Amino acid sequence: MAIKVTHDLHKRRFGRNLGVGLLLAGFVAIVFGLTIAKVTSGDFQMKPATSSAGQN
Repeated sequence: MAIKVTHDLHKRRFGRNLGVGLLLAGFVAIVFGLTIAKVTSGDFQMKPATSSAGQN
């Protein structure tokens, strides 16, 4: 038996927080997956540094 009874508001808040947490984790996973796919596909290349100080 629980020492303190959990209020219905806390149960609903926990469910909402769990849903938001799962959505956030899903969004992070999608962004991470897209980043890994972009980097490993070879499309991501650093542009060579050019100095425009000596050019007219």
